[in-house]
Amino acid sequence: MNIDPELWIVVSFVFFVIATLYAAVGFGGGSSYLALLSLLGVSFFFMRTNALLCNLIVVSGSSVLFYKNKLISFKEIFPFIITSIPMTFVGAILRLEETLFFIILGITLIASALALFWQTFSTKNETETAIQYPTYFNYVLGGAIGLLSGLVGIGGGVFLAPILNHLKWGKPIKIAGLTAFFIFANSISGLIGLAAKNTLEVSYTLTLPLLLAVFLGGQLGVRYSIKKNSSKFIKIFTGILVFIVGIRIFILKGLLA
Repeated sequence: MNIDPELWIVVSFVFFVIATLYAAVGFGGGSSYLALLSLLGVSFFFMRTNALLCNLIVVSGSSVLFYKNKLISFKEIFPFIITSIPMTFVGAILRLEETLFFIILGITLIASALALFWQTFSTKNETETAIQYPTYFNYVLGGAIGLLSGLVGIGGGVFLAPILNHLKWGKPIKIAGLTAFFIFANSISGLIGLAAKNTLEVSYTLTLPLLLAVFLGGQLGVRYSIKKNSSKFIKIFTGILVFIVGIRIFILKGLLA
């Protein structure tokens, strides 16, 4: 791919900003990486591969910090990831026609923006008692979000966290830790699925700057998240951007393609 180096510097900076914003609210940023790359006209498989790689870099650092702060319980995470991993793999190996992919991506971005608004304005009090749900609920929810994650090329945390917060599954900061590891597991599974179908596409000169940018942004964002527990302004701002881009992709690259 012939990309202007100066343009790619700007793109890398935007990826840094996206990673910072998303890590600050407990996510990896996969939906916005996909959105930005789709607007640049890069190849279909390059988009999916690099969005997942950037996701993986951001949430790897987040997961380590959440674990060090004792905010990750693998016993509680297990039911979600044991179903999400295979379903993400299944979604990733499915070869979607590009127009259909962009329609699903647009809908996913719009839905993720609405989910982010939902999470922001329905945040539960930290002192409220968590509700215990049947174990099968966690398995089903993890699998369903995993399938969608694999189809589109995101980690799925932007759906998981708002749902769990709304259902008072646990404290928001605890849900953020679970979400980070959920995204981590799904991103790996999605990349393996792309590799299995020989659709993994990277360019060292283009991919490495993005990975460095999101690593730095992710570290900055997650440290803010743990200390400040995320501000509503960041969530609202992020949600607005994702919503606008989702509408644009759905109409221009989906319906009018």
